[in-house]
Amino acid sequence: MKQLLNRLYEHDRLSRAEACATLVNISKGAYDHMQVAAFTAVFNMRPITLSELQGFRDALLELCVPLSFSDYETLDIVGTGGDGKNTFNISTTSAVVIAGAGYKVTKHGSYGVSSAVGSSNVLMALGYEFSNDSDVLRKQLDEANMCFLHAPLFHPAMKEVVPVRKGLGTKTFFNMLGPLVNPLQPKYQLFGTFSMELSRMYQYIMQHSGRRFAIVYALDGYDEVSLTGDFKLRTNETEQLLAPDQLGFDAIDPAALYGGETAAEAADIFISILKNEATEAQKNTVIANAGLAIQVVKPEQPMDDCLAEARVSIESGSAYRGLQKLIGS
Repeated sequence: MKQLLNRLYEHDRLSRAEACATLVNISKGAYDHMQVAAFTAVFNMRPITLSELQGFRDALLELCVPLSFSDYETLDIVGTGGDGKNTFNISTTSAVVIAGAGYKVTKHGSYGVSSAVGSSNVLMALGYEFSNDSDVLRKQLDEANMCFLHAPLFHPAMKEVVPVRKGLGTKTFFNMLGPLVNPLQPKYQLFGTFSMELSRMYQYIMQHSGRRFAIVYALDGYDEVSLTGDFKLRTNETEQLLAPDQLGFDAIDPAALYGGETAAEAADIFISILKNEATEAQKNTVIANAGLAIQVVKPEQPMDDCLAEARVSIESGSAYRGLQKLIGS
């Protein structure tokens, strides 16, 4: 690690193979936490390269607990986090709405690190029990159209970096990796990224994956469609700059997306949206993200129809009933 750090401090770059090998060694506890923190900090001081990101991804996929649902065509909707906006759990709420609209969702996520409450925190507050048992997850998919893949159960090798990430309390390159290392590598994915450059790298990686995807980055810094301003959308076929009114929504005040400071507060917002009792801004933001994800599955379907499916999922109660099945299964 000392040699690696000296190279990196001299602005050297890691090859894909070197990045993979280093992360495998970190997972084995080969370095102490101070060294891992120093290594992690490098990629906050200068941009990560494509080869480094690919190598780190290779390592996590190599080390993850295997899971195969090849008989299902599923979708994941997930952001990198690290945008520092402290919004409510938009992607997790959207995942439940998508499931309520009839699509199979295998959501990958974890605890909040750079934000107050992550997807795992809010689901745990609602009574959801994490599992990496294939039979349990299949049952949830069949009954609720959704299961949740709690990242620590599928990436146990990363326990070595948990205290480092918690101690730093800032985004790290692990935020960049999270959405890319869903153990199922589902057929459809909607990603949110915290920077324009990272969205470009995601696009390159996904173009070579053979899977359908959309990647969003809000120009005011959100890692999702925030409806607070314009956002960049990248898909298998296109790149677009879109404004809220092009989706049929008014722009909203960022304060409307505040997610609270505790898991209990986040859970209250989560439930209010699914019960169709939330503010218009909260509801519309979820509809926008869920609708965009539905269009990843149905690229030929007009966006208005995709958004309508998401709206019906909430307003009919289907999304909330699905959540009840998920928590009770």
